[in-house]
Amino acid sequence: MDMALTYVWRTVIIYFSVLVIVRLMGKREIGQLSSFDFVVAIILAELAAIPMESEKIPIWHGIVPIATLGLLEVTFSYLTLLNRPLRKIVYGSPQVIIENGKLLKHEMRSSRYNLDDLLSQLREKGYPNMEDVEYAILETSGKLSVIPRSQKRPVTPEDLGIPTPYEGLPTVLVMDGDVLEENLQKVNLTEAWLKEKLAERGFHPKKVLLATLNTNGQLLIDCQNDDRQK
Repeated sequence: MDMALTYVWRTVIIYFSVLVIVRLMGKREIGQLSSFDFVVAIILAELAAIPMESEKIPIWHGIVPIATLGLLEVTFSYLTLLNRPLRKIVYGSPQVIIENGKLLKHEMRSSRYNLDDLLSQLREKGYPNMEDVEYAILETSGKLSVIPRSQKRPVTPEDLGIPTPYEGLPTVLVMDGDVLEENLQKVNLTEAWLKEKLAERGFHPKKVLLATLNTNGQLLIDCQNDDRQK
């Protein structure tokens, strides 16, 4: 029983240590990791497993390397933020794979990017025909950015000369029954106003799953016990 508890608390400590380090490393998604970040993630996972494999290994044998790795990652991220040549060395540079509708074979060879991958990503972007593409750029994350020819781009209201109103983002005023006072202040409203509007519709803040205010001044409410939007 004591050994089981030992493994539990060691795992908890390592878990929170890794969580803190990952949070300090930034907010990149897994799919957006560069090769440098990916290697760091693998090493981080290996270091985290060391003190959890045996209770004979002191826990600081895992925490110290993890903290050191996190510090190096944060330091390199800061340096590459200020130094473009270093950023190019560490993270690489985007490569143009298709230019003016023509495939650049030398760029594909240098990036070891094959035609199957190219055609697959073009189809995922909705461009099965390569001749519809003006530019295709292979980003440092490995994702393909596609700029279609002007004749193949979706028509926008601007193309048709149609004026559109400002939409913006809705402001969340209540979430999971909690009134978000900081958001109320951003839109120059008070909690008393919100409670009055909710009461008019028969709601109490604690019974509201989500309440948002759109840019037209319309209050949209989702009740915790009712899927209908009011």
